[in-house]
Amino acid sequence: MNQYVFENTAVQAPDRFTALEECYDPVSRAQLLRTGVGPGWRCLEVGGGSGSLGAWLATVVGSTGRVVVTDVEPGHLHGLRYRGDVQVRRHDITRDSLPEGEFDLVHARLVLLHLPQREEVLSRLVKALRPGGYLLLEDFDCGYVPVLAAPGEDGAALFERVHEALMDQLRAAGADPLWGRRLFTALTACGLEGVNATTYAEAWRGGETGVRLHQVNTEQLRTALHARHVTEEDLQAFWALLRDPRFAVASYPLVSARGRRPLDRPEVTS
Repeated sequence: MNQYVFENTAVQAPDRFTALEECYDPVSRAQLLRTGVGPGWRCLEVGGGSGSLGAWLATVVGSTGRVVVTDVEPGHLHGLRYRGDVQVRRHDITRDSLPEGEFDLVHARLVLLHLPQREEVLSRLVKALRPGGYLLLEDFDCGYVPVLAAPGEDGAALFERVHEALMDQLRAAGADPLWGRRLFTALTACGLEGVNATTYAEAWRGGETGVRLHQVNTEQLRTALHARHVTEEDLQAFWALLRDPRFAVASYPLVSARGRRPLDRPEVTS
């Protein structure tokens, strides 16, 4: 069963994809290039969203490469279906099998954070790598989202209260809002070599694209937030705050962690 609280079929999904792509695609592309991805590589993009990174990868690997893009609800990937260089699959990474030893590069952004089965899924992604292949996982560390500026102390307190209620709802669904800070250890424990991690964050000002992510997330979980004692009046004030140019908040830090599956070593016989 899909336990992702931000369903891709929701009316807010396109706005969420736009915010994530504009704020984080340049970061993800730079991290993907650090693996050395290039012509001829076989790539797997898990949780393809609207397909922006899958399309970019297809351009990078060229006609000699292969890109598979999966999503539990691939309706927003329709633009990729007309490309001959990308294969789109409906796939639930928590239960559907993956070919083992198949890919030079496996990438997932903002997927494992939401999955209670994240450790099992991580093991499956590692097994999908060919020897020498790279795994790049990118997830938020939602534990560091300080308000940088607000029109009064009440504004900062309102943001923190609504945001914490949102995090409580994620945790109740089995998500780990702090998963980003655990990636380095998780990839190391899986036996990957050369594990490294970088973190990206910036300031999001009221009315800008990035802060829109907070609006669409709270709009989608409106009913659940009401049940957590966030009133409709609170939400209206919260959304007004997000539009106020005097407001600024640190973006969700995106932790990008990568590691390489060890090369098979021939057995030494005496």
